[in-house]
Amino acid sequence: MEIRTEVEPHIEVHKFQTGAVVGATALALVLQASLPVRFHWAAWLELPLLITLYFGLSRRNPSSGLLLGMVIGILQDSLSRSHIGLYGIAKTFVGFMASSIGSRLNVEHPISRFVLAVGFFHFHQGVIALTKRLLLAQHEPFLTTPLLIASLVNAVLAMALFPLLDLLRKPS
Repeated sequence: MEIRTEVEPHIEVHKFQTGAVVGATALALVLQASLPVRFHWAAWLELPLLITLYFGLSRRNPSSGLLLGMVIGILQDSLSRSHIGLYGIAKTFVGFMASSIGSRLNVEHPISRFVLAVGFFHFHQGVIALTKRLLLAQHEPFLTTPLLIASLVNAVLAMALFPLLDLLRKPS
Protein backbone atom coordinates (compact mmCIF):
# COMPACT_ATOMS: atom_id res chain seq x y z
CA MET A 1 0.00 0.00 0.00
CA GLU A 2 1.40 3.34 -1.07
CA ILE A 3 0.73 6.52 0.86
CA ARG A 4 0.72 9.64 -1.25
CA THR A 5 0.92 13.12 0.08
CA GLU A 6 0.21 16.05 -2.13
CA VAL A 7 1.67 19.40 -1.32
CA GLU A 8 -0.67 22.29 -1.97
CA PRO A 9 0.92 25.10 -3.95
CA HIS A 10 1.62 28.25 -1.97
CA ILE A 11 -1.23 30.69 -2.32
CA GLU A 12 -0.27 34.26 -1.60
CA VAL A 13 -2.37 36.26 0.83
CA HIS A 14 -2.32 39.90 -0.22
CA LYS A 15 -1.90 42.82 2.14
CA PHE A 16 -3.15 46.28 1.23
CA GLN A 17 -2.05 49.86 1.80
CA THR A 18 -3.36 51.50 4.96
CA GLY A 19 -6.91 52.67 4.41
CA ALA A 20 -7.30 50.93 1.04
CA VAL A 21 -10.18 48.71 2.13
CA VAL A 22 -11.97 51.54 3.94
CA GLY A 23 -11.44 54.00 1.09
CA ALA A 24 -12.53 51.59 -1.64
CA THR A 25 -15.58 50.58 0.40
CA ALA A 26 -16.58 54.18 1.10
CA LEU A 27 -16.19 55.17 -2.55
CA ALA A 28 -18.22 52.16 -3.72
CA LEU A 29 -21.03 52.89 -1.25
CA VAL A 30 -21.18 56.59 -2.17
CA LEU A 31 -21.26 55.77 -5.89
CA GLN A 32 -23.86 53.03 -5.34
CA ALA A 33 -26.11 55.48 -3.51
CA SER A 34 -25.63 58.46 -5.83
CA LEU A 35 -25.19 57.15 -9.39
CA PRO A 36 -28.67 55.59 -9.83
CA VAL A 37 -30.24 58.95 -8.91
CA ARG A 38 -28.73 60.59 -12.00
CA PHE A 39 -28.27 57.65 -14.37
CA HIS A 40 -30.99 54.99 -14.56
CA TRP A 41 -28.58 52.42 -16.02
CA ALA A 42 -26.43 52.60 -12.88
CA ALA A 43 -29.09 50.64 -10.99
CA TRP A 44 -27.60 47.52 -12.62
CA LEU A 45 -24.25 48.11 -10.96
CA GLU A 46 -23.44 46.41 -7.67
CA LEU A 47 -20.21 48.13 -6.64
CA PRO A 48 -20.27 47.05 -2.96
CA LEU A 49 -20.58 43.44 -4.10
CA LEU A 50 -17.52 43.81 -6.33
CA ILE A 51 -15.51 45.33 -3.46
CA THR A 52 -16.59 42.51 -1.13
CA LEU A 53 -15.71 39.96 -3.79
CA TYR A 54 -12.30 41.46 -4.58
CA PHE A 55 -11.09 41.79 -1.00
CA GLY A 56 -12.54 38.41 -0.07
CA LEU A 57 -10.74 36.70 -2.95
CA SER A 58 -7.49 38.58 -2.28
CA ARG A 59 -7.20 38.31 1.47
CA ARG A 60 -8.23 34.64 1.57
CA ASN A 61 -9.32 34.68 5.21
CA PRO A 62 -12.92 33.49 5.68
CA SER A 63 -13.32 35.33 9.00
CA SER A 64 -12.25 38.69 7.61
CA GLY A 65 -14.26 38.08 4.42
CA LEU A 66 -17.35 37.36 6.48
CA LEU A 67 -16.90 40.49 8.60
CA LEU A 68 -16.11 42.69 5.61
CA GLY A 69 -19.21 41.42 3.78
CA MET A 70 -21.35 42.02 6.85
CA VAL A 71 -20.11 45.60 7.35
CA ILE A 72 -20.40 46.52 3.66
CA GLY A 73 -23.87 44.96 3.47
CA ILE A 74 -25.19 46.73 6.56
CA LEU A 75 -23.78 50.05 5.35
CA GLN A 76 -25.40 49.48 1.95
CA ASP A 77 -28.69 48.69 3.69
CA SER A 78 -28.50 51.95 5.61
CA LEU A 79 -27.97 53.92 2.39
CA SER A 80 -30.61 52.14 0.33
CA ARG A 81 -34.35 51.79 0.58
CA SER A 82 -34.23 48.08 1.31
CA HIS A 83 -34.89 46.40 4.63
CA ILE A 84 -31.99 46.65 7.07
CA GLY A 85 -30.07 43.39 6.98
CA LEU A 86 -31.07 42.24 3.51
CA TYR A 87 -27.77 43.18 1.84
CA GLY A 88 -25.96 42.43 5.10
CA ILE A 89 -27.05 38.79 4.99
CA ALA A 90 -26.23 38.39 1.29
CA LYS A 91 -22.82 40.07 1.44
CA THR A 92 -21.87 38.14 4.58
CA PHE A 93 -22.36 34.91 2.64
CA VAL A 94 -20.50 36.33 -0.38
CA GLY A 95 -17.55 37.52 1.73
CA PHE A 96 -17.21 34.15 3.44
CA MET A 97 -17.57 32.12 0.24
CA ALA A 98 -15.21 34.36 -1.75
CA SER A 99 -12.53 34.09 0.93
CA SER A 100 -12.94 30.33 1.09
CA ILE A 101 -12.76 29.94 -2.69
CA GLY A 102 -9.91 32.44 -2.99
CA SER A 103 -7.71 30.18 -0.90
CA ARG A 104 -8.27 27.26 -3.27
CA LEU A 105 -8.32 28.72 -6.77
CA ASN A 106 -6.13 30.93 -8.91
CA VAL A 107 -8.15 34.13 -8.78
CA GLU A 108 -5.58 36.32 -10.50
CA HIS A 109 -6.47 35.24 -14.03
CA PRO A 110 -8.94 37.56 -15.82
CA ILE A 111 -11.16 34.71 -17.01
CA SER A 112 -11.48 33.27 -13.51
CA ARG A 113 -12.30 36.75 -12.19
CA PHE A 114 -15.00 37.16 -14.85
CA VAL A 115 -16.56 33.77 -14.09
CA LEU A 116 -16.39 34.36 -10.33
CA ALA A 117 -18.00 37.80 -10.70
CA VAL A 118 -20.91 36.34 -12.70
CA GLY A 119 -21.29 33.42 -10.30
CA PHE A 120 -21.15 35.50 -7.15
CA PHE A 121 -23.56 38.07 -8.58
CA HIS A 122 -26.13 35.29 -9.08
CA PHE A 123 -25.32 33.79 -5.67
CA HIS A 124 -25.82 37.24 -4.09
CA GLN A 125 -29.13 37.75 -5.89
CA GLY A 126 -30.22 34.22 -4.95
CA VAL A 127 -29.56 34.89 -1.26
CA ILE A 128 -31.52 38.16 -1.50
CA ALA A 129 -34.44 36.43 -3.26
CA LEU A 130 -34.45 33.57 -0.75
CA THR A 131 -34.28 35.98 2.19
CA LYS A 132 -37.18 38.03 0.80
CA ARG A 133 -39.24 34.88 0.27
CA LEU A 134 -38.55 33.30 3.66
CA LEU A 135 -38.35 36.29 5.98
CA LEU A 136 -40.48 38.92 4.27
CA ALA A 137 -42.98 36.69 2.41
CA GLN A 138 -42.30 38.63 -0.79
CA HIS A 139 -42.07 36.85 -4.12
CA GLU A 140 -38.74 37.65 -5.70
CA PRO A 141 -37.66 35.92 -8.93
CA PHE A 142 -34.37 34.04 -8.83
CA LEU A 143 -33.39 34.58 -12.46
CA THR A 144 -34.64 37.12 -14.98
CA THR A 145 -33.20 38.56 -18.16
CA PRO A 146 -32.34 41.90 -16.49
CA LEU A 147 -30.47 40.01 -13.73
CA LEU A 148 -28.54 38.07 -16.35
CA ILE A 149 -27.61 41.30 -18.15
CA ALA A 150 -26.68 42.94 -14.83
CA SER A 151 -24.42 40.01 -13.96
CA LEU A 152 -22.57 40.39 -17.25
CA VAL A 153 -22.29 44.17 -16.81
CA ASN A 154 -20.88 43.72 -13.31
CA ALA A 155 -18.46 41.04 -14.50
CA VAL A 156 -17.14 43.36 -17.23
CA LEU A 157 -16.83 46.12 -14.63
CA ALA A 158 -14.95 43.69 -12.38
CA MET A 159 -12.51 43.03 -15.22
CA ALA A 160 -11.68 46.77 -15.24
CA LEU A 161 -11.96 47.40 -11.48
CA PHE A 162 -9.93 44.49 -10.10
CA PRO A 163 -6.64 45.48 -11.82
CA LEU A 164 -7.09 49.00 -10.41
CA LEU A 165 -7.61 47.56 -6.94
CA ASP A 166 -4.50 45.41 -7.45
CA LEU A 167 -2.53 48.67 -7.41
CA LEU A 168 -3.53 49.15 -3.75
CA ARG A 169 -1.63 46.02 -2.67
CA LYS A 170 1.48 46.31 -0.57
CA PRO A 171 4.55 45.08 -2.44
CA SER A 172 5.50 41.58 -1.36
